[in-house]
Amino acid sequence: MASYRISSYNVNGIRAAERKGFSEWVKATQPDIICLQELKAKADQVPEEIHELGYFSRYHSAEKKGYSGVGILSKNEPISVTEGMGVDWVDEEGRVLMFEFPKFKVFSIYAPSGTTGDIRQDLKYEFLDAFDSFTSEQLKDDKPVLFCGDFNIAHTEIDIHDPVRNKKTSGFLPEEREWLTNFIDNGFTDVFRELHPGVKDLYSWWTYRAGAKSRNKGWRIDYHLGSHNFGKLAKEALIEKELNMSDHAPVTITYQI
Repeated sequence: MASYRISSYNVNGIRAAERKGFSEWVKATQPDIICLQELKAKADQVPEEIHELGYFSRYHSAEKKGYSGVGILSKNEPISVTEGMGVDWVDEEGRVLMFEFPKFKVFSIYAPSGTTGDIRQDLKYEFLDAFDSFTSEQLKDDKPVLFCGDFNIAHTEIDIHDPVRNKKTSGFLPEEREWLTNFIDNGFTDVFRELHPGVKDLYSWWTYRAGAKSRNKGWRIDYHLGSHNFGKLAKEALIEKELNMSDHAPVTITYQI
């Protein structure tokens, strides 16, 4: 068996993250696979320092400039790469990317946010419905599969600093939380939570406003959602909260595969 250190990281702009030390973090921690979200860049705008890290890389950028986008960096070259999930508007926004390896598949996922109003919230629900169908097909394959990314949903009350005041806020709506519960019940494991059951105050995102991070007023919205045969391979999970390259922190899990 081989040990794989897999990180999921919403960088909130890959160029901004590089200016704040992204490459130095990669060199210091040496993840085997890094799933990136919210690139806010085209592939040719990714900083040269990241190309020089020596990883195989692929980016699925949004058609709209400076918006959304996902990417994956891997020490090992995948046997196949797939962009998108076959829904035009989702794929135009650059929200799904897959690397297939001989023993598993890993996806970088960036789900829409509904915080800007009803139109985007409705699109978020549309995305989640389409994602259900997409992932059901993935489970038909015996190969373990892992969905890493920012799902813009805090699942339970211990995944958010103030569940009472946020119960009507996008990202913690009952319908969103129910979707995630059903998703997990239908064949997936919330890998980080499996290794840290019941532990409070473990968040992956903090608003830039009002010193939220220093007071740990955050949300856990970044996940490793693995098929059960993948979730069982996890050995260690951490949120690298000490980093300040983004309003998110990397969620890094070590698997024995």
